[in-house]
Amino acid sequence: MFKLFIIASCFLITSTSFPPKGLDFEDKNLKKEIQKIGGSETSELKEVSIPEAGFVQGKFFTFTDLSNLKKYIYVGRVNSCRAGGCSNPALPASGLETSEYFDYFVVFDTSLSVQQVKVYNYQATHGQEVTNKGWLKQFQGYDGTRQLNVGKNIDAISGATVSVQGITNDIQEKTRLLKKIVNGKN
Repeated sequence: MFKLFIIASCFLITSTSFPPKGLDFEDKNLKKEIQKIGGSETSELKEVSIPEAGFVQGKFFTFTDLSNLKKYIYVGRVNSCRAGGCSNPALPASGLETSEYFDYFVVFDTSLSVQQVKVYNYQATHGQEVTNKGWLKQFQGYDGTRQLNVGKNIDAISGATVSVQGITNDIQEKTRLLKKIVNGKN
């Protein structure tokens, strides 16, 4: 087996900030997707250390695919907003009252380019269009050398502005962070 029971314990992240619930690394969809990517029941995920990177709301892992190629995966969370929450100045600014989130992962190939993005746990009330496989494909091949701009090289989605900006910025940031970690330039 893919040792998914071990993955659950390796992936456990407890969050002391919002949202109050930590990442759910025992989600069946996540396990299924990782198993598809790994393509092998014996592939194991190994956590990648993030030295002095500040607060990262997720984790990087390595695994080997069927072709014996080393790949990286980032599993994380993007904070979003409730309808009107982020743009409504009358609401409290603490974040707890207005924050929603979604969990996703990014698979990087051996050259540290994005191979796949998958949203596996969408808890926000708006912007579910960012879970669309066709929309997420536009991140494939991103290697951190260019700027991602919503409305220019990333399609905007009406009604999902906050989610689109959130995942775009996070993918950009985590791609660059992974390159720093792997190349020892952190």
